[in-house]
This record gives sequence, C-alpha cells and structure tokens, in this order.
Amino acid sequence: MKNSVIVPVLFLCILIALAGCTGTQGTSPSGTGSAAGSPAGTGGASLVPGPTDTMPDYSAVTVNVGEKDYLGKIPVIFQGGKGQINTKKIDVKLTRVDGSVQTATVGTNKGDETELQGTRGSGSERGQADRVEVWVTTTSGQTYKIVDALREYRSRG
Repeated sequence: MKNSVIVPVLFLCILIALAGCTGTQGTSPSGTGSAAGSPAGTGGASLVPGPTDTMPDYSAVTVNVGEKDYLGKIPVIFQGGKGQINTKKIDVKLTRVDGSVQTATVGTNKGDETELQGTRGSGSERGQADRVEVWVTTTSGQTYKIVDALREYRSRG
C-alpha cells in the first residue's frame, strides 16, 4: 500500500520540478544600461517588445519612431535632449515579420533621421507588426535601449 502512494507522489514532484525548469527566461529593466543589450547581439529575431532603460536625466535624449506608412517605411528621428552633447552613437534595429533584420545609424544632431523599410501589407489588408529597437551609446561608453516598439502597417484610407 505504501509503494502505491509513494510512486504517484514522487512522479508528481518530478513533474512539478520539471515544469519550473521549462519556462522562458525573462529580462527586467535595470535602468543602468549596458552593452549586453546592444543591437549587435546574436540572439534570435523576436517580435515581442522588451523592457527599455531609463537614461539619467543629464544624458537623456529623445528618438521618435514614426508610424509605418502604406509603403511600409518607418521614419526614425533624433529629437535631441539634455544629453545630446554626450551622445556618441544611435543604433536602430528593425525586425520584420519574416525574421529578417535591418540595422541603421541615426546621426547625433537634432533632426537627423533614417528611414527603415518595414513589412508591407497587401491592398487593404493590414500587415503584421514589425519591431523597432533604438540604442543610444554615450561618450562614457554606456548603452541604453530607449525604444522598443511595434509598428503596424497602415493601409490607405
């Protein structure tokens, strides 16, 4: 009788332990910035936005990621900010629905912009969303991910 109770309980404990080991590992925003999350990473293409970093007030800048137009183009514009003088580089990464990736660099002068070619829809159908990530590297070497957003295809009309 004892063996017939112990075996199912042991089996249940093993299942519970394995269930805890099969989840996906998440990340949490550190707010400190690091090169570990830089666009040059070799991770797989994901269309799920992640957390962003908060830049210190003295080095904060703004980069706008516009809406995707009906041709699939996504504008990325540097708007400047208190930390503009400390901004060394602005990298942008576009991950399309098909998993392909496009990278670009935006200039560090207010108003500098680049345009990314996202996924287009077909006719009046809305296409799926592409992911846009923006990293700012300061002159001190810190890298901050300040934008991680999805941009959907916008049809005419």
